[in-house]
Amino acid sequence: MKLYFKYFNIQLKSAMEYKTSFIMTTLGQFLVAFNVFLGVLFMFQRFNEVKGFRFSEVLLCFSIVLMQFSLAECFARGFDGFASLLSNGGFDRIMVRPRNIVLQVLGTKIELTRLGRMLQAIVMLVYGIVNAQVSWNAARILTVIFMIIGGTGVFFGLFVIYAALCFFTLEGLEFMNIFTDGAREFGKYPISVYGSKVLLLCTFLVPYALIQYYPLLYILGKSDKVFYMGLPLAALLFLAPCFLLWRVGVKHYKSTGS
Repeated sequence: MKLYFKYFNIQLKSAMEYKTSFIMTTLGQFLVAFNVFLGVLFMFQRFNEVKGFRFSEVLLCFSIVLMQFSLAECFARGFDGFASLLSNGGFDRIMVRPRNIVLQVLGTKIELTRLGRMLQAIVMLVYGIVNAQVSWNAARILTVIFMIIGGTGVFFGLFVIYAALCFFTLEGLEFMNIFTDGAREFGKYPISVYGSKVLLLCTFLVPYALIQYYPLLYILGKSDKVFYMGLPLAALLFLAPCFLLWRVGVKHYKSTGS
């Protein structure tokens, strides 16, 4: 971790060299998320609820998913931009260094401008907490924390899969954005809104429902199943196949010669 903090310090100093650019990009990230929020707001001005979920409850859901995605994108950006690292020969340098490969890839890019989205997520989370009429207790607060940790882990794993597939294609696969940016978009509503088949896929294929829908039901008091609060941590098991694929990719790697 000492090495990672050095990477973080370097990235922070680099960002602060161009403060105006950093602030404007961060503001842009905030406005992008705010635009999505307006879409939700306008819809609820026409409809009082969506499949039994009110505006404040949807905002609570949306804020947590946005926070999960923003944290993963901030700290796993090195995997998200891995295709360029392969094509310019940067991964060759990483391979010959006597340091952990994953840590080095993480250190190549830390996207601090995603703090703009985080700010948007925090504002919505506070609104949702205050207005969702939830009887807050230690278990429900812990569930929110577990959702943020588990969701960040799941999105992190998806970025790892994206990078691992680059070993075989040498190019970024745009369809993977369906599972990352796409999940952030449809994750603003509880997954049950999209039907039982989608809920089933999001439970057993990519565990979005474990980090969003089921624990949300527990928080809102729509389910009394206590084990729902632990499902976001169980979703972290998703990281195992992700890193297994990554290891297969590393063994398969052949330099591009760049």
